[in-house]
Order: sequence, then C-alpha cells, then structure tokens
Amino acid sequence: MRLIWKSMDKMRCFRKRSMFPFLGFLITFLLFFNLYMDGGYVLEAEKRRLGETLMHPANSERYVHTFRDLSNFSGTINVTYRYLAGTPLPRKKYLTIGLSSVKRKKGNYLLETIKSIFDQSSYEELKEIVVVVHLADFDLVWCENLVQEITRKFAHHIISGRLLVIQAPEEYYPSLDGLKRNYNDPEDRVRFRSKQNVDYAFLLNFCTNLSHFYMMLEDDVRCSRNFLTALKKVITSREGSYWVMLEFSKLGYIGKLYHSRDLPRLAHFLLMFYQEMPCDWLLIHFRGLLAQKDVIRFKPSLFQHMGYYSSYKGAENKLKDDDFEEDSIDIPDNPPASLYTNINVFENYDATKAYSSIVDEYFWGKPPCTGDFFIIIFNKSTKISRIKIVTGTEDRQNDILHHGALEVGQKSVETKQGRQCSSYITLGEFKGGNIEVNNVYHKIGFDIECVRIVITANQKEWLIIRTISLWTTQPLSQLKK
Repeated sequence: MRLIWKSMDKMRCFRKRSMFPFLGFLITFLLFFNLYMDGGYVLEAEKRRLGETLMHPANSERYVHTFRDLSNFSGTINVTYRYLAGTPLPRKKYLTIGLSSVKRKKGNYLLETIKSIFDQSSYEELKEIVVVVHLADFDLVWCENLVQEITRKFAHHIISGRLLVIQAPEEYYPSLDGLKRNYNDPEDRVRFRSKQNVDYAFLLNFCTNLSHFYMMLEDDVRCSRNFLTALKKVITSREGSYWVMLEFSKLGYIGKLYHSRDLPRLAHFLLMFYQEMPCDWLLIHFRGLLAQKDVIRFKPSLFQHMGYYSSYKGAENKLKDDDFEEDSIDIPDNPPASLYTNINVFENYDATKAYSSIVDEYFWGKPPCTGDFFIIIFNKSTKISRIKIVTGTEDRQNDILHHGALEVGQKSVETKQGRQCSSYITLGEFKGGNIEVNNVYHKIGFDIECVRIVITANQKEWLIIRTISLWTTQPLSQLKK
C-alpha cells in the first residue's frame, strides 16, 4: 500500500489535465474495493493505514469519524443532517432528484431550477418524485435567508413531501486546508472541487432510501417537459441489461441517473478520493469500476444548463447542450423485444443498436439481398400507434435502405430460425431510406407481435438502420415484462 502511494506522490505535479495518471491506481483500488464489499471486514490497523494515505497527518483526527464505516461500502455514512425544510415520507418514490447548492458571487439559479422541475412535471409525475436540496454553504445566514425564500415559493410541495432542504453540518467535513494540488491546480480551485465532492457525497448518502432511482442535477438547470415520462421509457427499454449510470445530458453533473442501491458506494467513493480530482472525473471512474465500460447517453437531452456564472469565483460559464429539446414527450416507447436479422452484421453494430436511443448507436450491415429481413419480436403483444424508421447517417448518406417494405405481424410461433410471426400485413414502402406510419392500430385492428423490415431488391451499398422508433397506445407500466 505504501509503495502505491509513493508512486502516486510522483504523479502529483503533472501539468496535463488528464485522468490517465490516476487510472492505474484506481484499477488497483478496485481489488480493495471488492474486498471491502464482499468480505465485510478489515483489520483496524489496515483501516488506520488507509485513512493515513487519504489525507495529510494533520487532517486525520478531524476526518476519522467520516471514514469509520469504511468496512461496509454498502452501508450509509453516519451523518446527522439538519432538516431545513420538509421531512421524508415513509413510502419510496420512483425518482429522487438531488441538487447541491452553495452561495455564488454572481447569480443564483436554484429557485429557477426547482421551479422548472415542478412546472415541467404533470400532476401524476409529481406523485413519483422527491426533490432534495443540499444547502452546502457554511454561511448559515445565507442558508436561512434562502430557506425562507424556498419555503415561501414552494410551500405546497414541501407540505406534500415533494421537496426537502437539508444541510450536512460543517463538523462532518474533512479539513479543506493543505490539500494535494493534483494537476497543478491553484489552491482555491482544489479546495472548491474537493469540498464539492464531499457536498455530493453527503447528498447521495442522504438520498439512499428515498426512491428506486436517483437523478443528479446541478442548481442551474432547466428541464424538458414531462422529463420523468421520458426517463421511465428509457429505463423500461433497458430492462434486462446492466448499467450503472445513464446520462441525459452531456454537460457536467447534469442528468446522471443511478440505481439508488448504488448510492452508498458512490458516496463512499467520492469521500475516499475527494481531493484527487473533480467530481465528474470520479463519476467516470466509478462507472468503470462497476464494469460499465462505455458511456450510455440518450438523445435528446432532457436537461439544459441555464446559468451564466459558475459557482467557482463567479466565472462566466455559458455552456449549452445542443442536444436539449424543451419538449421530450415525443420520445418513443420501444417496448421490450428481441431483435433478429439475417443481414451480415459489421463488427459490433448489431441489431439491438437500431432499437436503442443511445447517442451514436445504430445497426450496420453488409449489402443486403432480396428477401433479407430485420425483425423485432415483442415480449408481449402490443398496441402500436406509430412507427418511424430512419436509415443512413449524415456522414454515410448512401448507406440507406434503397428498396424495402415495412410489415407488422401477429400469431408468433417457434421456428428453426427462432420465434417468428405466422402472418404479416404490409404497412408501406421505404422512400429515401425512411418510413413513418401513423394511426397504426386503427389501420390494422390487432395487437402487434412482430415488426419486420423486408429487403425487396438487391443493393450494392451497405445498410445502416439508424433508429427504429415505436409509440404505443397503452400505459408504459403495462409494457413491462
């Protein structure tokens, strides 16, 4: 362990802002991470040595109570929070939205952010969310004044248990003096980002048992309309697949979705490495340590950065997410299904990627022949209202389906080639590589079990199916397995 930390000390003065110098250590840490989680025990002497490596000796006494539960990464951290407004309800909600906020030198967008969350949600959606605001500034007068404003503007949501305002007392924080200056950052920036990591850790820790899922937002964000419905569609479409973090914005800490069961480990992780690097870098490493290698980001983005001044020194920050759409209600349902094709697949651009709304994922196959097919078989028969299929991409505009038909079927049966529908009807022909059919159920009059694309003529070009989008006429909850 000492050798590892000596090698880490040599890395501290690298000027290049890169995560790679730290990656080797994190891989080593994964072994210890799993040991703590799976074994459930660790010697006291080892706990002391681990604590000593995470801080300067002068910080040890103040910080030891924060890490006294390191032997149980799946347990919450023992922090006594101040309840500034509202109290948790006994029933778990579907989604917790967590915001951490500090006093800014210029601008304050927290009230607008809270308002956007509630205004962009329907009455039914509001029943399934709880918003937790962590006022993480040590200026108690500022906190008190802000709480009064929040209480005045959102009293109804506080009474209904939809809004909580909390604070982790200053005495639970580690020392923020004499921190390691990784990447040669100035001391005040290191202090700011290190404290921010602890702010988020305490927020995550508080939110662990409030809901099934947790959404991380910043305090200067605008939401798209009915964002919760869009989130639920995506979560339903990912059933049966493993994920740690789903992203609904490409900016900062905005729109990062987690299973609530992972929050204790993430909180511990941020605390352990609070002074090493910025929070967004730690989130990437955490995702990788839990075996989600690739980013899973969805488009359109559901959240937009709206602040003009950063919480760090009031510096200008006019970043915008160009994938954001104000109205997200048009996101397809894409009910759970299996996908098959007899078209030769190129590398790992398999059939399932055409059915995904993940950014830059699509099906890519070698030149198809007459009679080749691409089929979607639902887990259960479904009422489909609309189908839209787009082929080709902007940089490969000729890799479209030049000649093809769209069919829907019923009465699925098992065959040597897998499950198929025994009867199909044609909804239309592809034009310019695309097809869109509305009012599907009214046109056919039956619940669909299969959607099939049939190649009607040979083509020399390869085929990209960029998106397959399906909308249903029934509640999302009825589409689950």
